[in-house]
Amino acid sequence: MASVLKSDEVESFRQVLVDLRTRLRGDLDQMTDEALRRDQPDSSGNLSNVPLHMADVGTENYDQEFTLGLIENEQGTLEQVYDALDRINAGTFGRCQECEEPIAKPRLQALPYTRHCIQCARELESRG
Repeated sequence: MASVLKSDEVESFRQVLVDLRTRLRGDLDQMTDEALRRDQPDSSGNLSNVPLHMADVGTENYDQEFTLGLIENEQGTLEQVYDALDRINAGTFGRCQECEEPIAKPRLQALPYTRHCIQCARELESRG
């Protein structure tokens, strides 16, 4: 059975979340810059006026779509981190938003931004 978190544990999770937020922001900035640079005609490294090969264009499009997918995933995680920090400020961090029971510490250590205990997360996932 999970227990209620002590204030020093909550502060430890706050620091983990702040560090994660900083890292995700940096990753998002870097990926966004990379995706935007690909849109510029001079970014391909092609110094001649020879038209690009179709395979090169396909690779560029795939790389850009892949990067945009990563950006979307990172933004989702960043939003969850912000929500977790809000829950810390509200005093509800570490409690499942579904059943309101405490979330197990090992789960919080693995996913400090999680909103649900493992049982509720499984049920929500099975519902789709």
